Amino acid sequence: MTIVKVISFVIVGLVTGCAGESIQDTPVVEPVVKEVSEPAKAPEGAAQAKEKKADMKPAQKKASATTIDPNVMYLLLTAELAGQRNQYAVALEGYMQAATRVDDPRISERAAKIAVYLEDNKKADTAVDLWLRQDANNLDAQSLGALTALRAGRKDAALEHLDALLRLDPAGFDNTLLELLKSLGQPEKIGFLSAVLDDLAVKHPDQAVVYFVQALLAMQGKENQLAAVKLQRALALQPAWDKALVAQSQLAVLNGDLDGAEALLRDAVKKYPTDLRFKRMLAQVLVKASKFESAVAEYHVILKEHPDDGDSEFSLALLHLQLQQDNDAKAYLEKLVGRAEWAAQSAYYLGKLAIKNGQMDKALVWFDSVTSGPFEFDAALSAVSVVLELQRFDDAHTRLDKMLHAFPTQSVRLLAMRAEIYSDQKQYGKAFKLLSDALLKAPEQKELLYSRSLVAERMDDLPAMEADLQTILRKYPDDVATLNALGYTLVNKTQRLKEAERYLQKAIKLQPDMAVIVDSYGWLLFKQGQYVQARDYLQRAYAKQPQAEIAGHLVEVLMKLNLKNEARLLWEKALQAEPVDVYLLELKRRFFAN
Repeated sequence: MTIVKVISFVIVGLVTGCAGESIQDTPVVEPVVKEVSEPAKAPEGAAQAKEKKADMKPAQKKASATTIDPNVMYLLLTAELAGQRNQYAVALEGYMQAATRVDDPRISERAAKIAVYLEDNKKADTAVDLWLRQDANNLDAQSLGALTALRAGRKDAALEHLDALLRLDPAGFDNTLLELLKSLGQPEKIGFLSAVLDDLAVKHPDQAVVYFVQALLAMQGKENQLAAVKLQRALALQPAWDKALVAQSQLAVLNGDLDGAEALLRDAVKKYPTDLRFKRMLAQVLVKASKFESAVAEYHVILKEHPDDGDSEFSLALLHLQLQQDNDAKAYLEKLVGRAEWAAQSAYYLGKLAIKNGQMDKALVWFDSVTSGPFEFDAALSAVSVVLELQRFDDAHTRLDKMLHAFPTQSVRLLAMRAEIYSDQKQYGKAFKLLSDALLKAPEQKELLYSRSLVAERMDDLPAMEADLQTILRKYPDDVATLNALGYTLVNKTQRLKEAERYLQKAIKLQPDMAVIVDSYGWLLFKQGQYVQARDYLQRAYAKQPQAEIAGHLVEVLMKLNLKNEARLLWEKALQAEPVDVYLLELKRRFFAN
């Protein structure tokens, strides 16, 4: 059941007849309800009208036995024309007057829906009352009545309508309530709706669905303890209710109890062995708990039973990527890329795999094949990175020009990318000017400030770099990337270690497991002469991200600790992975020339 937001004005059958002509002799067209921003205007076809006539409810057929008074006909024609011209208040007035003169629920329905759209609660109540007198068991009428009562904060009326909805459609009650909440569009009404449901639970203590909906509202309001209590009551009444079991598992995840969620889901899988939903949720929880091998096993179980389940195949491919099992990931992705619904995301990750294997031209082909969907922008951006790696700077600029036209909302990010291209070409002045011109229009744009700070650092203009980073921190004091960039620069290029320590301690508190931050903090400890502690941090950082700069920092610490063989082995391993890295080559000159 859909709660009305927009009305489509189609009155064929109500206004096309002559004065005194029976409605029964003309096609009946129900109002079309759509979740769009503007009312639709195109009338339905005759075939649709004929089908709807066949499906008319008893109350509608009763109305068909009446005739339309000329004055009512005039009101309906006026209302129809007003609706087509977006004059909804005029249309509402016409339908309201017509609804009071003709015993036809279709007219009352139209008036009620327009009033709800205009948020005219008083007229909506009047029209809904008329509609319910004509068709007392109409679910849409009861829903609209509940909506207007909730909007107005009228508890008794809301309770009356919700009670009727529960009586008429207990199986669909939870979906109806969620639709109502969505249509309310007012987060502050959650508490009021919960209070109404408390009264409803008193009237119907044996209805699990009431407690279930209360649990969902509590979860939405982040009242997890209350949600748990309500779910327990719902499951006490219906112990094997699948929806409640799903919500209970989700609540455990929200509470950080991944082991509890796993146990609940394994139990649910036993209760519903053919329900794919629980098996997928179990695999997802295992991934979240970093139990990757167990998650792989669960996905294999799913695919044994459902060999064409694309969701599980794609999730399994990403898991194999996470586990550095590239061949297995590639096999699944190559299978999925041949299926239209999975082609774009599979091609994107195949491009990433090609980059990892140094197959830049192949990566470019994969990225360029993604021409639509949610991965289109990321694929295009990755393609720019590839052509930059290939030193094809003109191609990169051409691609960025096309992207600016195709993705105007991403203009800031693309401008930052263009500045990065100039920096890669060592055209720092050009990059700095490009970003500065953009900042004249948006002086506090975080991404532009951050990009300009990086350019300033390459130009050895530390005051300019620090000024941009401080501007960001004044507005975003917990921005981890900025805290890390400022702290690391102060460590690396100044003697202001105490200041650096303040920024880096805050950054590592916010993101204790991020490799670049752990590396920065380890480098700070090195500069402070705390070599043993520095080694611990840098080893952790390198284990998470075996990148050249982190390896170089660790090499320097190991040399200070006189662990020369260990330092040399690490340096050789890092150099093999990145043979042209400037920092690693400089370490060769300093430590391993012989």
